[in-house]
Amino acid sequence: MTTTIIAAVARNRAIGLDNHLLYWLPNDLRRFRLLTTGHTILMGRRTFDSLPKGALPNRRNCVLTRSISHLPGCECFSNWDDFIATCQPDEEVFIIGGASLYKQLIAKANRLCLTEVDDTPAEADAFFPPYHDGWHEVWREEHDADERHSHRYAFVDYARVG
Repeated sequence: MTTTIIAAVARNRAIGLDNHLLYWLPNDLRRFRLLTTGHTILMGRRTFDSLPKGALPNRRNCVLTRSISHLPGCECFSNWDDFIATCQPDEEVFIIGGASLYKQLIAKANRLCLTEVDDTPAEADAFFPPYHDGWHEVWREEHDADERHSHRYAFVDYARVG
């Protein structure tokens, strides 16, 4: 099984404010859709709550939560071990947030697919865990700001060292 964490992170690792993403980057959203469609996505309950239309189409939607046993269009699990017991050996799992889930599960990931935004936001209350130690960059694609993207950003994939 491949476990990938996917996120958009600022220079200071900020990822959110008030349960919302910090950046509206259409190319990042397109990349997210392309990478995750047809695969399993795993999220925390607050991330599920932040999705404007609920469960994302064409994906197996799974939520780690101790407080709710059913969410529309999702499978709910109280812990990682219960979730992982339902996965197939060739399944590709994308952990899509939020901050507490990233922190809890980064040690379980094989790969990081990050959008690194060239900005430090004035406000943030959710942060991605430190990730430079123990990971090495395997691919990078740089993008300049433009009429649809307010900041420079790069798509960067990392693999676990060792």
